[in-house]
Amino acid sequence: METLGVFTISTHKTSPLNYYNNHRKCLSNCSTSTNSFNLWNPFYKQISPLHQSHKCRVVRMQVVGEDFELKQMKDMAAARKRWEALVREGKVKALTPREAGYAVQLSGKTLLDVRPKSEHDKAWVKNSSWIPIFDVDDSVDIGSLSKKATNFMLGGWWSGVPTLSYNNQFVRKVEEKFPKDTDLIVACQKGLRSLAACEMLCNAGYKNVFWVQGGLEAAEEKDFQREGPQPFKFAGIGGLSEFLGWTDQQRAAAAKEGWQYRLVFSARLVGLFLATDALFLAAQQVGRYLQEIKSH
Repeated sequence: METLGVFTISTHKTSPLNYYNNHRKCLSNCSTSTNSFNLWNPFYKQISPLHQSHKCRVVRMQVVGEDFELKQMKDMAAARKRWEALVREGKVKALTPREAGYAVQLSGKTLLDVRPKSEHDKAWVKNSSWIPIFDVDDSVDIGSLSKKATNFMLGGWWSGVPTLSYNNQFVRKVEEKFPKDTDLIVACQKGLRSLAACEMLCNAGYKNVFWVQGGLEAAEEKDFQREGPQPFKFAGIGGLSEFLGWTDQQRAAAAKEGWQYRLVFSARLVGLFLATDALFLAAQQVGRYLQEIKSH
């Protein structure tokens, strides 16, 4: 259940004269499409065996990638059906954020926060228990670094969503802290990971499991006693989109707060453009300086 990167193959075309000099690089990074080689290439006879081998590898990798994505889609569809059945059959009781807030504040029921540390540290419910089902991957092995790089390039830089890894000690830690007859209200940021956690807890023998529908992001500030530096709705955002105020949550807040709220992010956007221009001009000056050094 670990978060996995998606393998992608980009495509580009090269001229016949450049292909012969560049084909070794293309073979090593596997980023050339099968369209970048044509039968009219004058080097066809010389590099055809190499290209054919590369073509087979690319096709195999593409098929594996497509099969993996298809398997992920099927697994997620099957999981959703199981989770919906748990709610429909009453094994997991769905609560709105407001109902969950009443249960926690008035009835003393336990709210189990299963979000990763990156979300939990921004905002959490007072007196809640935190045991993440997925948490930020802090490992530095080659496999983890590769997943982190892939996650960053596929949008992590924009959304700020870190690479997560499955906490295989999740059920054990819950069992150590709570008896099987405890009323557990399970919450995450948007409501999906908490459903997965509910299923695992039901399978482990917990009978009184409640699910916060829509997650803490759907909660209003008055629904729970919040602790932490940010509103619940902002706990799941990050990256450049948060810095510029371009997330749905921030746009909704801007509609309520007015022009003063928008002004902050407008200033950030202008500052970003100015910084980009300054870096571009600096790079040009460095290029001219290096050319002058070479000419002398």
